[in-house]
Amino acid sequence: MKIWETIELALIVVCGTAGELCVTRAMKVVGEVKDFRPMALVRVMLRAIQVPWMWLGIALMAIAFFSLLGALSLENVSFVVPVTALSYAAGTLGGEIFLGEKVSRWRWGGVFLVCVGVTLVFLGRN
Repeated sequence: MKIWETIELALIVVCGTAGELCVTRAMKVVGEVKDFRPMALVRVMLRAIQVPWMWLGIALMAIAFFSLLGALSLENVSFVVPVTALSYAAGTLGGEIFLGEKVSRWRWGGVFLVCVGVTLVFLGRN
């Protein structure tokens, strides 16, 4: 695997997951969406864009998206998409550390199975 491919895959996983964690943190500041009428949703969006975590999350997710485009131009989608599933493991770990979430053993077992699957895809790479 070339260094650029490795960097792009790492950016997809790290920046994408970090972006999702930042957006989650921002939405915890904004609060739960209970009213789904158009004007109520606009008010929620206006509150959300005032939270710095939201902007950081959007920027990180943009980096992940453009890294995904780059990776797809270099590798097959049947390789790139499964490898990016490592973001599930990173998200679970980040949720526990960054957001203080409790993760059950069953959930960690599922994360382990995802990692085994990614390993199989990586080993089966041509």
